[in-house]
Amino acid sequence: MATRKRNRSNSFSRFPSPSHDSPSPSPSTPDEECFTKGTNNNHHHLSPDYIPGLFNDPSTSDLLLRLSLDPSLLASGSDDPAPTPPISPPILDLHVASSSLRRARYFDALLSDRWRQNESSEKSPRVITLIVGPSTTATCRRRRPFDGHVAVIRLLHTLDFASSVHSPTDALDLLPIASELLFDDLIRYCLRFLDAVPWTEEEEKLVLALVPMLQLHESKDLLSRIFPARSDSSKSPSEKMLGDLINSAIHAPPNSATVKTFVAKILRDYPSIDSKTMVLDSSFLQSLDAVKELMGKYASPDFRVAGNNDEREAMQRLHLHAAMTNIKHLYWIIERMVEMRVADNAVKEWSDQSGLSADLLKALKDDNFRNIAPGLPVFVTRCTLKLAGEVVSGHTLAPQQTRTKLVKVWLPVLNACRDLASLPGGSQRTVFHELEETFLQIISTLPIADAQELLHQCLSFSTRNVDDCPHLVNAFKTWFRRANRAPQGDP
Repeated sequence: MATRKRNRSNSFSRFPSPSHDSPSPSPSTPDEECFTKGTNNNHHHLSPDYIPGLFNDPSTSDLLLRLSLDPSLLASGSDDPAPTPPISPPILDLHVASSSLRRARYFDALLSDRWRQNESSEKSPRVITLIVGPSTTATCRRRRPFDGHVAVIRLLHTLDFASSVHSPTDALDLLPIASELLFDDLIRYCLRFLDAVPWTEEEEKLVLALVPMLQLHESKDLLSRIFPARSDSSKSPSEKMLGDLINSAIHAPPNSATVKTFVAKILRDYPSIDSKTMVLDSSFLQSLDAVKELMGKYASPDFRVAGNNDEREAMQRLHLHAAMTNIKHLYWIIERMVEMRVADNAVKEWSDQSGLSADLLKALKDDNFRNIAPGLPVFVTRCTLKLAGEVVSGHTLAPQQTRTKLVKVWLPVLNACRDLASLPGGSQRTVFHELEETFLQIISTLPIADAQELLHQCLSFSTRNVDDCPHLVNAFKTWFRRANRAPQGDP
């Protein structure tokens, strides 16, 4: 008997040409080899390569396993209304050993109950027919309908799983068939393989599709990779991860701009607006509370009289440097909120910070403050500008009370910052000028009485000469035009 070496590298993605020892003739054309809709051939006897003395060898086998395609697969998908002759489903005969088939619990039960009565009939070969149904062919991406079953039947004989499973696709092809036949060893190997290797997004979808047929105790490690664990936390795992990423970004070293850029992209691309809003609101409040606590300590009269001068100055420096760091964190978070248009809660919180505003006004009058943290007023102004800009643009639909408080609370800080002679010029003056214009635009949205009160506090915007402040001139013209109208309802 002529033999051939087994091809160890193939994963049964195609059938090798049959050997001369196979008892079934092979098709003469490719059209006969693969079944197609409308074919009226009798049976297709496809003979895969065999392993002498082990698999598909008639001289050593004691059973004939006949794979037969479910007829429903042949009848499905027809668009031709005309009647067609009956179609005989393709079949594939394999010479197998019953001792190997018993490694699958399905075959073990079948052989135990069904074939004992036929053991005395030695002249007739025992034949088992296995219907290949849509449940297994639908998930198998092999070219022909029997390829996956041949691969599993061969592995029942060889147990050489490592040479057949080279990728997640191979494991995903074999798992449904192994589960159907209750081939436990192969199921465990495929699950271990899938657990150990990375997947593509498409492969992960296929794993999810297989979850219902997997036993929990067998696939526990695998499922922990694709499903979050149960938790009593109010935050989902995704929200916790987003919060951790924001924390990593704002605490990254100054030269790690790429970390902040990466986290900003993750936030932009994350699909749930509600989750992003909740996480950013939480981070905003944490940074804001830190700034309030530190500025409160710096401005506290109790702190100023305690301890000697050197010790007090050292503590002041620590508090101001920490406040400066946290206001930078706050500004980065506000930028993300503005970028994603989820700054509604931040605008409301910022308008309620009369205590922080008062502490900043006290600090701005202190020479030590201007020497230790000269950049802090600019960052505070930028935070206010970003949030006020959201109100003016209409991205945040702040109620009238919130708009009034936002200007009333932060306008005195803006005036104090503008008056600091030690602040460098150029770009920083531009920030103050932009906030002036933004505040005047918000004032134009308020009732005439509230606008009158706030416009009085904006007179300091008229720097150097009248021609330098057209925004202030226009704001007063708008107010007078409205104020000179007769009250509504009067004759």
